[in-house]
Amino acid sequence: MSCSAVSIKGKPTSFDIAHLTGVSQSTVSRALRGSPLVSEETRQRIKAAADQLNYKVDKNASNLRSQHSGTLALLLFEDPTADDSHINPFFLSMLGSITRACALRGYDLLISFQQLSDDWHADYADTKKADGIILLGYGDYLAYRDKMQKLAAQGTRSVRWGAVLPDQPDISIGCDNLQGGQAVATHLLEQGCRRIAFLGDASSHYPEFFDRYRGYVAALEEAGMEAEAALQVDAAESTEQAGYEALEKLLERKLPFDAIFAASDLIAIGAMRALAGHGIKVPEQVAVAGFDDIPMARFLNPPLTTVLQDTKLAGETLVDNLLCLIRREPVQTQLLPVKLVVRRSSQFSPT
Repeated sequence: MSCSAVSIKGKPTSFDIAHLTGVSQSTVSRALRGSPLVSEETRQRIKAAADQLNYKVDKNASNLRSQHSGTLALLLFEDPTADDSHINPFFLSMLGSITRACALRGYDLLISFQQLSDDWHADYADTKKADGIILLGYGDYLAYRDKMQKLAAQGTRSVRWGAVLPDQPDISIGCDNLQGGQAVATHLLEQGCRRIAFLGDASSHYPEFFDRYRGYVAALEEAGMEAEAALQVDAAESTEQAGYEALEKLLERKLPFDAIFAASDLIAIGAMRALAGHGIKVPEQVAVAGFDDIPMARFLNPPLTTVLQDTKLAGETLVDNLLCLIRREPVQTQLLPVKLVVRRSSQFSPT
């Protein structure tokens, strides 16, 4: 469609340019302010349409959008759950601490889910609803990393709860997964367990699980043992169903094992259900430990040994680091300490 074929009544807007060029209004906005997220070809097409429509950027409106809103955004990754929340129970605890931290610092908190469209990261930042973004959860890190790079290129102020990696494009706050994994495996060895299975993905796609696995391997090596590849079963999703299916796969391999280290509490809970279905007693025959210390962990039968991540400290640290970014103060990615919480599920007592 050519510009001459369009009749514009009144002052032209970015929506008119979007209609004319066949792109979204947010793409027009990004192109006109020189965002690197827009290709040069699309930028030139939008600029040509703006010139033909005699479109002028409203500098007053632009300045208004650049002012602080007094609001932070919390974007949750939608996890598969047994209920309709689609929120990992671990993040529910952190949600409360983030909300309180914002209130104490005089900020409102806008909560939403991360959208699955290719440009959710850019579109959300363009709305200017918030001064900065906190991201909880991300699924496959290698697939997600590209979105983080685009957010950083756009200049969006954001912090992420997740793994701390040497090549990451953003600021992240995470727990010491390596130390936590090592603490769990060392504890199980001290209980007399010698064939410890690991349920969870052990690859760079899921770096938090991978660090927990690396800690488990380090503990075995320190004890003069080697990790057996066949005793590791992938469970990429942190769900009870993933844990149940991983334990079933482990049993199909017909290898002896006397302990389970699950990469999350939900995976551990699913594994315990599968063990019960096969008449295998916890902890008398198989010790079980998880990671996260979600509220449900202490109410299981038997209560679950796990690794506590301090969600209060995590929430405060995420908010404070984001506010530093907003004020253009120096911020560093950091690891928070963890604590092993021993309960009855790991008190191995073979008969």
